[in-house]
Amino acid sequence: MDDAFPAAGLVRNSPQFGQEVHAELLCLLPSVSSPRQVTQGLAEPQSIMCAALPCLTCGLSPTLLSPRSSKSRAGARPSASMTSELVENEFEFYSKAEKYWKDVPATVDGMLGGYGHISSIDINSSRKFLQRFLRDGPNRTGTTRALDCGAGIGRITKRLLLPLFKTVDMVDVTEDFLTKARSYLGEEGRRVRNYFCCGLQDFSPEPNSYDVIWIQWVIGHLTDNHLSDFLKRCRAGLRPNGIVVIKDNMAQEGVIMDDVDSSVCRDLDVVRKIIRRAGLHLLAEERQENFPDEIYHVYTFAMR
Repeated sequence: MDDAFPAAGLVRNSPQFGQEVHAELLCLLPSVSSPRQVTQGLAEPQSIMCAALPCLTCGLSPTLLSPRSSKSRAGARPSASMTSELVENEFEFYSKAEKYWKDVPATVDGMLGGYGHISSIDINSSRKFLQRFLRDGPNRTGTTRALDCGAGIGRITKRLLLPLFKTVDMVDVTEDFLTKARSYLGEEGRRVRNYFCCGLQDFSPEPNSYDVIWIQWVIGHLTDNHLSDFLKRCRAGLRPNGIVVIKDNMAQEGVIMDDVDSSVCRDLDVVRKIIRRAGLHLLAEERQENFPDEIYHVYTFAMR
C-alpha cells in the first residue's frame, strides 16, 4: 500500500498553493543495523512472494503493512507520546489493518483514500526531492535498483521509480494489490523484478542491494519498535551512497491512533527519534506543498 490520511477533528491546514518547497538539512548520529533476509522472487516470470505462511526467516505469521487514510476519521483516539501507549494488542493492531485494506478498491483513488486527484502533485514533488540525490557528484545516489515499500498497486513504482531506476522491487501486505499491479504497470512492469507479499514488520530488504528504498504512507501501520527495526534492516539493504526515504503524514503533537484503519500518526519529533534510534543519518527534510487544506501535513525525509 502506499498512501495515508487524517483523523476526525485533527486535520491540519497545508500552506497555500504556489509557495516554494522548504527543505532543511539536518545531521544526526549514524550507527549499525542488523538485517534479516527474505527469499526473492524470479525476474522471469515475475512472481509474488506471499507470506500466507509464517515468514521463512523469523517464523512470524504475516501481519500488516499499509498506508493511506484521507478523510476525517471518527475513530481517532487522543494523542500519546509513543505507540505502545495506544496499541494494546499488536496482533489485533496488524490484523485489523490488514482486513481494512483487503476491502479497499485496487485503484489509485483507493490507494489514496479518495484523494486520487492529488497523485500528480505528490509524484512531482517526490521527483524533485529525489533528483537532488541523483545529480552528478562524488556522493551521487545510483539508479540501478529501488524498493517500493507499501507499494499497493504500484502508483509510485509506475510514476516515480520506474522512470528513474533500471529495476524496482515492490512489497505490500495485500496480495490483490500486487496482482493488480501487473496490469496497472503495463509494459514497463517487466522491469519489476520481485513482488513481495509481506508486512514490513516481517520484511528484510536484501543486504547491499538498493540505491533507494522508498517508504510512503505506511509507517503508521508499524509500532515504534517494528519501525525502528525495519529501518535498521533498510540501512543494511542500501548500496553505497544509497538512501532511505520516508514520506508520510505528521501529527501536530504526539501520536494519534485511528481505529478505523488501525494506524497511528506521529509528530515530527517522534519520527526523528525513531530515525535516530535506527542509526540513520538524516540528510534532508521537506514539507509537501499544495495538498488540500483538510489533510495532515506531509513530510519527506531522506536518510542513510
